[in-house]
Amino acid sequence: MKRFALAAAITLLAVPTLAAENTKAPADVHLYIGWPNNGEVVRSPFKVWFGLRGMGVAPKDVRAPDTGHHHLLIDTPLPPLDEPIPSDRKHLHFGNGETETTVELPPGKHTLQLMLGDHDHKPFDPPLVSKKITVTVK
Repeated sequence: MKRFALAAAITLLAVPTLAAENTKAPADVHLYIGWPNNGEVVRSPFKVWFGLRGMGVAPKDVRAPDTGHHHLLIDTPLPPLDEPIPSDRKHLHFGNGETETTVELPPGKHTLQLMLGDHDHKPFDPPLVSKKITVTVK
């Protein structure tokens, strides 16, 4: 009887761990910034458009296979890959399924990178990220 109770307790403890795993990414996905190009000189505000091949874009909370939504990372490294992507001035969320935005940044050099998040704003496994580009704002 005690063995059964212990096994049930272990099983119950294991379930949340499995539920917390990142969503698996399909193979051959390409995430990219379509504009501006790396090295581009822009005036603020400027448009940024997001590109994605091999998956679909869906609003947050939509649990459709092979879909996610964009996050634009500005002047920041990648966030922790086992946690939801932060939401702040350096981590912009596009949870309505947007594929472009207008960004206002101060003059100087800035880095931009896309990260695709799942329905819970978590990175995919493996993470789906674009190349990091640098733009200069005049």
